[in-house]
Amino acid sequence: MPVIAGCGSNSTATCLDHVKAAKDAGADGALVVVPYYNRPSQAGLVAHFLAVADASELPIIVYNVPGRTVADISVESLAEIARHPRIVGVKDATGNLARVTAQRLTCGEDFCQLSGNDDMALGFNAMGGVGCISVSANVAPKLCADFQSATREGRWDDALKLQDRLYPLHAALFSDASPGPTKYALTRVRPGYPEEMRLPLTPASDGSKRAVDKALEHAGLI
Repeated sequence: MPVIAGCGSNSTATCLDHVKAAKDAGADGALVVVPYYNRPSQAGLVAHFLAVADASELPIIVYNVPGRTVADISVESLAEIARHPRIVGVKDATGNLARVTAQRLTCGEDFCQLSGNDDMALGFNAMGGVGCISVSANVAPKLCADFQSATREGRWDDALKLQDRLYPLHAALFSDASPGPTKYALTRVRPGYPEEMRLPLTPASDGSKRAVDKALEHAGLI
């Protein structure tokens, strides 16, 4: 099973250390988030990713999630770094489906675009994406895999039915601070799974747990 290790940091030097540790541990790729908190310029983002790619022996997937990092690598900057042979794709959690087309036109059709949002994966793949780095797949791996297979094979009616079956779960898993609802869901589908969280994150609220239970029932998982 290929492993893509999360290696990001808002410090380029620390990120390089993480990528090296991932390689030494046997990872097959590195997921590198856009640097957070210090809000670098587009020139800084380009320099960061090129420095990581130059020093890395692993292929790099850029993780663009401006809602969490307060920084957004632009289409133009992504296209610039996509020319590097070790920067092979993006996990796009911008929530902007138009970016899929824009990035395909500027980065090329071989640049791997993966959705970072389960609820948008149907539209994302229809516009040229090739998969999803999924939260829901931790809870419903077969359903999520079947959904992705349907989109890859052009069985859009089947994909839409699976989207409708999974959508309440996609929403419920973010009804409280992630991954609290996901860890609770795992206790329901895998009895004995630990629900503990590390502070400052806390377990899902009672309301969130009710939403998760309802979604699991809707998906036929409990």
